[in-house]
Amino acid sequence: MSDATATSGTLTDLPGVRVGHWTDAHGRTGCTVVLFDPPGAVTSGMVLGSAPGSREFALLAPEKMMDRVDALLLAGGSAFGLDAATGVVRYLEERGAGFPTPFGVVPIVPAAVLFDLGVGDPRARPDADAGYAAAVAAGGRGGRGPVAEGSVGVGAGATVGKFAGFERAQGSGIGSAVTRVRGALVGALAVSNASGDLVDPANGELVAGCGLGADPELVAELFAPAPGANTTLVAVVTDAPLGKAEAHALAVAAHVGIAQVTRPSHTANDGDTAFVSSVGRGPRVPVAVLGVAVQAVVARALLRGARAARDAGEAGDSLHARDPRGSV
Repeated sequence: MSDATATSGTLTDLPGVRVGHWTDAHGRTGCTVVLFDPPGAVTSGMVLGSAPGSREFALLAPEKMMDRVDALLLAGGSAFGLDAATGVVRYLEERGAGFPTPFGVVPIVPAAVLFDLGVGDPRARPDADAGYAAAVAAGGRGGRGPVAEGSVGVGAGATVGKFAGFERAQGSGIGSAVTRVRGALVGALAVSNASGDLVDPANGELVAGCGLGADPELVAELFAPAPGANTTLVAVVTDAPLGKAEAHALAVAAHVGIAQVTRPSHTANDGDTAFVSSVGRGPRVPVAVLGVAVQAVVARALLRGARAARDAGEAGDSLHARDPRGSV
């Protein structure tokens, strides 16, 4: 990008943004919390794909009254993992953070989940205590440091390359990246659990997957992923001031970033979700310029997550993925 300068940092480079993980290494699942300090970040989002799992997502639409959220949750465990949001809400309520009402605060915590029940122990799912623990980790000193990447938190059981059957899946993971554009910071936290492969568009390198995603005709011939078992989750945060409609527009750019590195992306069996938040402490930047930066930083975060899992030896056959259709 000619107008952006990449950094080597992660989402917590943004002032007031903290990240914490809870990981079940044996069950191969987990959850990740993004906290805003002070609470309250203008947030919107967009879902593409027919199989999403989410909580509090409807209120992110530009026309809805609520324009600020207190935290974001990304979790494994499929629909069961949405229970982890209860723990994040409890953590925030204990600290007086949330939407004020005459009867107390109501913390606003949008959440999205991915399907990892076919990896590790399918009975292991993030619950309310797991969400609380991830929030505690985010709120502590470690939550300000560089984000741990790879097979941790929501990335613990993430897999990609499942479009030709679950037996071909390889491990993915959670990654983060930051860029600076015209004085503003734009960061992303992203995890791919897609049916497609992850490919670096700069050189065509297969980062994770079955290696067959580059041939559209072959994809169509072999396409057989488990419905509802494939998801990419993205949380983008910028310090550039945004209105809710502008954040919603940038969620489109986040999905473009997903498409840049995922082959194939946004299939009828994927439920891809992107959140975009603004903490509003930096310079104002045109949304068109921010959109280009969002695309790049999301793509880089997804590749970093998969590479971190691969480099740690936590991808490939070590996952022991089970095909939910019984073919493995």
